[in-house]
Amino acid sequence: MGLLRRRWRIRAQGANFELNLPDEERQLLVNLLPQLREIVEAPDDERSRRLFPTAYLNDVERDAEYHRFMRDELVASRLAAVDCFVSTAQARSLSEAELMAWMQSINAVRLVLGTLLDIGEDDDPADMERSDPRFADFALYGYLSGLLHEIVEALSGGGYGM
Repeated sequence: MGLLRRRWRIRAQGANFELNLPDEERQLLVNLLPQLREIVEAPDDERSRRLFPTAYLNDVERDAEYHRFMRDELVASRLAAVDCFVSTAQARSLSEAELMAWMQSINAVRLVLGTLLDIGEDDDPADMERSDPRFADFALYGYLSGLLHEIVEALSGGGYGM
């Protein structure tokens, strides 16, 4: 996908998690977060559809009630995760709570991008042709998916450095 991959990017190191992310990757992620903040704060932004999914598919009233009670809490949680990510973006080591905020922020960006690209469960960004004008966006989606996978592996005790 164009970005050189090191042996590992995130691994458990005692009670914390060591980060081995190149500065370019960190900067890419930091640059995406103001856009995420804008989307999360806009109540009717269609791009946030996957961030605040339908809770009750067959009951519009119950779903509206759920969103009325939970949306503010979900927005606050997502914004707190973004703030934590930004404040720790240059860190070489993170606590579990900080890595969870990274996970939440990266997944939120990935979900928004997936909405914009209309990616479905059967779509594989690796199948995208380089000549496709959406190639860079699909490559970014694939990168975010891979990074998210590494975070989940590190948090679950799998992956490198164990």
